Amino acid sequence: MPTTALLMNGAAPAAEAVEGAAEQRSSPPTDMSGGAVAERSPAAPTAVGSSTQAGGGRGGPRRDRRPAVDQGTDKPRYLISDLCADLDGYLPPEQVSEVYRAYLYGADAHAGQQRQSGEPYIYHPIAVARILAELRMDHKCLIAAILHDVLEDTGKPKDELAALFDDEVAELVDGVSKLTQIDFPSRAEAQAANFRKMMLAMTRDIRVILIKLADRLHNMRTLGVMAPEKRRRISRETLEIYAPIANRLGINSLRLDLEDLGFRHLWPWRYHVLEAAVRGARQHQRELVANVETAVRRRLQQEGIDAEVSGREKHLFSIYRKMLEQAKSFKELVDVFAFRVIVERVDDCYRVLGQVHNLYKPVPGKFKDYIAIPKSNGYQSLHTVLVGPQGAPIEVQIRTRDMHRIADAGIAAHWLYKNAAEGAGAKALADDWLQNLLEMQRDSGDSQEFLEHVKIDLFPDEVYVFTPKGRILVLPKGATVVDFAYAIHSDVGNTCVAARIDRRLSPLRTVLRSGQTVEIINAPGAKPNASWLNFVVTGKARANVRSYLKNLQTQEAEALGRRMLNAELARFGQDVDSVGESVIAVYAREVHLDTPAALFAEIGLGNRLPLLVARRLVGVDGTGAQTEVPEEGSPRRLAIRGTEGMVVNLARCCRPIPGDAITGLFSPGKGIVVHRCECRNLGEFQSKRDKWLEVEWADDPKAEFQTEIRVEVGNRRGALATIAAAIAEQGSNIEYVNSREKDGMTSTLDFTINVHSRAHLATIMRRLRQIPLVVRITRLAR
Repeated sequence: MPTTALLMNGAAPAAEAVEGAAEQRSSPPTDMSGGAVAERSPAAPTAVGSSTQAGGGRGGPRRDRRPAVDQGTDKPRYLISDLCADLDGYLPPEQVSEVYRAYLYGADAHAGQQRQSGEPYIYHPIAVARILAELRMDHKCLIAAILHDVLEDTGKPKDELAALFDDEVAELVDGVSKLTQIDFPSRAEAQAANFRKMMLAMTRDIRVILIKLADRLHNMRTLGVMAPEKRRRISRETLEIYAPIANRLGINSLRLDLEDLGFRHLWPWRYHVLEAAVRGARQHQRELVANVETAVRRRLQQEGIDAEVSGREKHLFSIYRKMLEQAKSFKELVDVFAFRVIVERVDDCYRVLGQVHNLYKPVPGKFKDYIAIPKSNGYQSLHTVLVGPQGAPIEVQIRTRDMHRIADAGIAAHWLYKNAAEGAGAKALADDWLQNLLEMQRDSGDSQEFLEHVKIDLFPDEVYVFTPKGRILVLPKGATVVDFAYAIHSDVGNTCVAARIDRRLSPLRTVLRSGQTVEIINAPGAKPNASWLNFVVTGKARANVRSYLKNLQTQEAEALGRRMLNAELARFGQDVDSVGESVIAVYAREVHLDTPAALFAEIGLGNRLPLLVARRLVGVDGTGAQTEVPEEGSPRRLAIRGTEGMVVNLARCCRPIPGDAITGLFSPGKGIVVHRCECRNLGEFQSKRDKWLEVEWADDPKAEFQTEIRVEVGNRRGALATIAAAIAEQGSNIEYVNSREKDGMTSTLDFTINVHSRAHLATIMRRLRQIPLVVRITRLAR
């Protein structure tokens, strides 16, 4: 199907994995003296040859600024004089001079380097700094932006930056720099490790991510020189990671540009088709937009409400995303245009709401009050949808001027506006998110897992729920009771067993809805369950559950490994205690493990054979000198209790139970898999006898074990209920049942049941044979 048809039918693109971003750089020799920079005196920076003035002063961000353009070439021009002209509008002269000094250092460090477009490389850091200057960032952030590639690309040491500037600048530059000294097996692992490093640096100083977002934005603006495949890879990463981060921090101005450019380069044909469709709709609906805008403005003037009313065209990528989510073509989307009303005070917002609802009928269920309950990034506004002229839906946003500035700048408003109250809410919410990132990083096993958790947290359609004390928690759509518990505190999540939702008892997997009041019920001995990973949606909950399970597996593997080693040491008349902790520690260091506990865990996970370790230990004393090895005898069988946890697995093919003759097989990374000796699947391991382990059942196993039986019964009403009742009478629980008709006279019932032992199973089977309608009963082994 052509791409045009796909777009107009709302077809979603195929999901592809995110790969690491590649920087746009190459290093052929070039002469930097011929116009790459404009010289100026560091003592008194002024604009030289700038075709754009600073403007705007300290009052707010300047939107849609682009670099000056060289006459005759139409190429963007990135001169230090243009940057300094921007900075003169809000920084004192001595700080502008510091930025210029950083430029001189950066130009010297990048001398001879070019971008793939052929421009001197220093143009890129200047462009990044200009993007940050539009957000009115402080001079140290701008210095770090100019120097952000110096450590990575020029070999300059971090200590030199700290000495020439200060430690704060050096840390900012280091936070943005990639890990170039480490070789990674794959691009995905390298990208995840670099992302983890950057996010950890961001938790120490939020300006790190602002520099990275500006860096990515300029790279996206100049992405056209890249090969198509590289453009798609970088654009996909931008849409999946960097644009959502900008949204999470509330920096709408950067997010819109990143989404627009990512969409344009990832799906260029879809972008142009949709752009043409919106252009056509603009012509058709121009009169409608003008009439609504005039009607709203006139009504507010009649009521004495001072307000700015403007119609706006929705962002292309948001239109495309809505088409995908709602599976609609562009023609079916009628709310392509929206209106924004900006007032002075919060109470005016609600007055405006009443007037527009009086002017046009509201659509039920489409009103959202983000003023009373802000979004997780600090965004505040009233949203409503009205039935406009000719039945067309009209989306209206109502907010104050302060809210409008925060909606545009997000956390950057902390630097953008001098009033301390401006941006305070967005910064507090960002700080909470950063604290969650630290917890996720601590609980994640590796960088790729951390990246996965962060990406989950970056795409929230939110629900708002209440604690019993009235505190509001913002959670992603689809969040469950367990997600709510972990959002309160990790310990609350780890010990939760149920919840009361609006005073009604509910299970942990219950999906929450906005407006509900949730009370968590905890039990001191409760622990996370692996099944929670099937329904939790927040990165924090997933990271905590996975961390607990990994720690539990390590503890279980350590205990099992000690038992397995004791069983093999019995060949030589010894055990772990008689060999001694010091001897085991010496051997552990020889095999590059930190502690004896790590060695036991390796054995328990099946990564090391206990017999080989035992043979080595009995020949090593505390100093590592060789001694006489005792004569080898028979090994002691490892006793299986059924309660060892994740490191001892009972094979699903034959489902062994106490009383069966059993043997064990090593499964590297997982531990031991226990099979019945007559299991047919053991045949493929006959040539791998080193993987076999002598095991036996413990004298009194405490656990219940699953096994499968097949019962053939006559076709009569109530046959299944009769069989199930008989099984329950014998103290067994049915985990699963499958029924199918064999012929017209009989049916086959396959049961998975819990038993304590082979004797318990025999009792159940004898009881079933006493039922007249039972034709045959057998135990299954797959």
